[in-house]
Amino acid sequence: MNVQRRRLLQMSAIVGLMASAGLMTQAEAAAWNKAAFEAKSIDDVAKVFGGATPTKSDAITLRAPDIAENGAVVPIGVETNLKATELAILVEKNPSALAAMFIIPAGSEAFASTRVKMGQTSNVFALAKVDGKWLMTSKEVKVTLGGCGG
Repeated sequence: MNVQRRRLLQMSAIVGLMASAGLMTQAEAAAWNKAAFEAKSIDDVAKVFGGATPTKSDAITLRAPDIAENGAVVPIGVETNLKATELAILVEKNPSALAAMFIIPAGSEAFASTRVKMGQTSNVFALAKVDGKWLMTSKEVKVTLGGCGG
C-alpha cells in the first residue's frame, strides 16, 4: 500500500514540476492526448503528429509476433539506435489507431515495450521521432483470438 501511495505522490510531483516549468499546461496535455488517442486512422494520427507522413526506415526495429494467439495481450517492442525523442505504436485496424506513445528523455536509449490489444489481423506500425521528423517501419500481425471486443 505504501509503495502505491509513494508512486502516486512521485507522479503528482513530476506533473506539477512540468506544469510549473511551463513545459506543458494540463489543458494542452489533455487536448493532445485526446486528439491523438481518438484518431481513427494512421492518417489522422499523422495529422496530430504534425501532418507529415512518416518516412519508412530500416533504422527502426519492430518486435512483434507473426501470429498472436490472443489479441488481448500482443507483445510489441520498438527500438532504434538513432537519437529519437519519441516512440509510438499504431495498430491499423483497431478502433483507435494509436496504441502507445512514449517520450524518450535526452541521453536515454530509444527503446519501449508494451502489450497492446488487437481485435483482428492488422498492420502494426512503429514510429520514431528523430530530428523533428517521424520515421516508421511496419509488420503484419495475425490474430487468431479476438482482443478488442472480439
